[in-house]
Amino acid sequence: MKLFDVYPINPINIVKGQGSLVYDAHGTEYLDMYGGHAVISIGHTHPHYVKRLEDQLHQLGFYSNSIEIPIQKELATLLGKVSGKDDYQLFMCNSGAEANENALKLASFYNGKKKVIAFRKSFHGRTSLAVAVTDNPKIVAPINETDNVIFLPWADEAALAQAFADNEISSVIIEGIQGVGGIQVAPESFLQKIRSLCDEHNAVFIADSVQCGYGRTGKFFSQDFAGVNADIYTMAKGMGNGFPVGGIIISPKIQPAYGMLGTTFGGNHLACAAGLAVLEIMEQDNLMLNAATIGEYLIKELKKLEQVKEVRGRGLMIGIELPEELAHVRKELLFKHHIFTGEAKPNVVRLLPALNLTKAHADRFLEAFVNVLNQ
Repeated sequence: MKLFDVYPINPINIVKGQGSLVYDAHGTEYLDMYGGHAVISIGHTHPHYVKRLEDQLHQLGFYSNSIEIPIQKELATLLGKVSGKDDYQLFMCNSGAEANENALKLASFYNGKKKVIAFRKSFHGRTSLAVAVTDNPKIVAPINETDNVIFLPWADEAALAQAFADNEISSVIIEGIQGVGGIQVAPESFLQKIRSLCDEHNAVFIADSVQCGYGRTGKFFSQDFAGVNADIYTMAKGMGNGFPVGGIIISPKIQPAYGMLGTTFGGNHLACAAGLAVLEIMEQDNLMLNAATIGEYLIKELKKLEQVKEVRGRGLMIGIELPEELAHVRKELLFKHHIFTGEAKPNVVRLLPALNLTKAHADRFLEAFVNVLNQ
């Protein structure tokens, strides 16, 4: 049997990681400025994270949600504290797509409506409902197509108001900062408009925080910059620092019922141990402040470079838009300077490093980036 060939692969075999550094099978060191799609939040193989998982594995790796799992409640309590959403409710799953599926389903349960507003260049996942609200026809199979999704232009308040006037809207789903869409920051006034229209029409505000959440921007959720609360926040990626963990936190106005949602693996003992380790390190080492500080430094320095068209983002979620003739920069960084970055076409280099990235590592990236631009 061979692998189903759906990934464009770089010919690099990473076998070891420590903090913001990873090493290939030949011992070559790489600086990780991408964190495996924003997954690595507290650094590779953080000792506290490793011990948390190891200790739990020696006790119990898994049992189903048909029994009491106290570590779930421990995680929910700490998540409420660190995120500032103490009065919300936690439902755990395994991935960002699954989190968005559950959020959209829960919204429809809540208000009995079907129509969903999503936005151009959105990315919410690859499964049924999640891919239906993703603005990329290439990854939407015919079976995923639905008339229940309304795609609107990004940050167009007039179009948003008109969509509410013309339709019975169940929910609005929005990334606080679009990731795949090129690191596009949602204007605070636009998020506030979504909140007010959802309140007016009994619709559910779903804040997709899978990539732009979990402290990456300097606040726990990037939507927090707008000073409004969403009804449901979806989470994954940095939530488990590499262990598959996803979840949604749900406003107290939405009440649960037995059988409404469910999962086999979500909230298992190992997942909760990983999630607790992440939050404990975030709190102990003040990683949201570090993300804001180092991110601000990177953005400031990148904006000085005349070859760069635009720098977008917040904290350690940064997009560097380059002219077309510099589309080679990302591969040059990887193969000549041994630095992992991400890509969002056209010509946007994405930075999504661990939240404990040091200034020294930020400077190492900047030096290499300038070197490539000036070749």
